[in-house]
Amino acid sequence: MSDDTRRWLARYKQPLRNVMGVFYVIAGVMHFVVPETYAGVIPPQFPRPLALAYLSGIAEVVLGVGVLFERTRRYAAWGVMALLIAIFPANVYMATEGIVVDAAPAWATGLARIAGWLRLPLQGVLIAWAGWYTRA
Repeated sequence: MSDDTRRWLARYKQPLRNVMGVFYVIAGVMHFVVPETYAGVIPPQFPRPLALAYLSGIAEVVLGVGVLFERTRRYAAWGVMALLIAIFPANVYMATEGIVVDAAPAWATGLARIAGWLRLPLQGVLIAWAGWYTRA
């Protein structure tokens, strides 16, 4: 990695951490605004989908707030990584069963199907992003 790239990354590390924290807080709050939507993407093999939707919402809010503070940043970032791994089966279920496609308007079903599959590698990007904040 070049020195220019390192300087660029160092310059944006804090602002991107703030974006990540706010993103997870908003995503977590949405679990309480439309809980049925989140419960609906949990694979049927998992018990109590509504409870799991609420639990993952709580985790997202707590971890999102946690990454915003230097004192809890590293632990929260590890927690975000674990959460992203834990919810991966729901993302696979959404992609393979076309869950998002069913909810999309007729004109957007093709886009929804593509988005469902693109979300899978995006999880790796989000894990790497959180991993950036696990270092001292």
